[in-house]
Amino acid sequence: MRFLMRQSRFSRVVVLLFCGVILQFFASGLPAASLDPAASDYSGRKGVTLYVSKLGDNSDGSSWVKAFHTIQAALLAVPDDKGGHQIIVRPDTYVEANIAPAHPGAAGAYNALIGDFDGSLGSGGKGWVLIDSGDPEKGFKSWDWWGTMRASNKNWSRGNNREIFSAIVCDRWIFRNLYTAGGDAGLFWDLTDKSGEGFTVVVEDCVGTGRAFGGGVCYPIVRKNEPSTFRRCYFLALDFDRDTAAVLIGGWEKTMPEYPHVVFEDCTMVHPDNAVAMSYASHCARAKFVNCRMIVLNFTQPEMGGKSTGIICTQGHSPTGRLHVDLEDCILAGYSLFTPGDEAKAASYTTKGTVQAYVQFKQSLPKGFKRLGLWPIDLFSQIAPPRNPKELKNNRTPTKSSR
Repeated sequence: MRFLMRQSRFSRVVVLLFCGVILQFFASGLPAASLDPAASDYSGRKGVTLYVSKLGDNSDGSSWVKAFHTIQAALLAVPDDKGGHQIIVRPDTYVEANIAPAHPGAAGAYNALIGDFDGSLGSGGKGWVLIDSGDPEKGFKSWDWWGTMRASNKNWSRGNNREIFSAIVCDRWIFRNLYTAGGDAGLFWDLTDKSGEGFTVVVEDCVGTGRAFGGGVCYPIVRKNEPSTFRRCYFLALDFDRDTAAVLIGGWEKTMPEYPHVVFEDCTMVHPDNAVAMSYASHCARAKFVNCRMIVLNFTQPEMGGKSTGIICTQGHSPTGRLHVDLEDCILAGYSLFTPGDEAKAASYTTKGTVQAYVQFKQSLPKGFKRLGLWPIDLFSQIAPPRNPKELKNNRTPTKSSR
């Protein structure tokens, strides 16, 4: 009898522990099954698979032989908004700008745009799928609202402003193994007239470059269990004037949400002045950074009139603008951690693990940051974009190795 009672207690403990693990799993916001139609454990709706290759006959995209010649043609051929569709792209250079799908994905069944970087999906090619939004004859096309992902606003005073178009059409899409360049923004989505709605993208093993923004999302409201997520990505922006950053973030809530709009995992961000910035039109924005590297090249001399707006920037924010960042095992470098002066009051943060910062010697660091006094060699060796997707997938230099 005692044995049976002990066995019964043991069984109850096991059941309680199991239930606790399950509850913690769902409380974390992670889905019970993959939403990625390319994943082996995907159980969602099965959509069509379309192919893009300059070697195809440009007919219907249903095979490599019949592949479309442009990514935009494949995006427009997505037949419905029920999700589970895939577009597979052969490595090559695609001179395209302002691309947008015909339909979003669906809850539980995302769509995916995937570069076949190693030929394992049948393209026979290897290397980057480069989406170049520049002028093929004149070069870099740094023009407002001209970038990789389509978004525009006719209320804007200049640039590609003939109509209002929201990037919300990319909702619940996955982007993988892509290199974007040549335009105003890389892997960046602006909801324009659909601001304040739910929106999620997943970006993995990609390079985003642009004049103003390498990547980012503006201006959704939080989906508790579906934040936009960037994994193993590199972001570079080339301008330093006003609303620009390696990563730009904007939220639409008037009070700070409990959960992030966007999560960055194992990403590198490079910029002349701001690794991360809150958009000037943002209300409350929240982002989480795990094992990320933020490299700002401005270590100015203020005694000679130099100015910096910080690794994490809240310059020129709106009256309702607030930026909260959760930093875990990250390393940052630049003149100052936050925007100097009163505009830093719009920023808040938490730290977890070891969060390191290499800043100008007169700049103070708040609690939770470990100051680096000597030049972080491993960090600055990663200023250049990765030469191929394999460098991103192999975790080029983990932040934790810098301890």
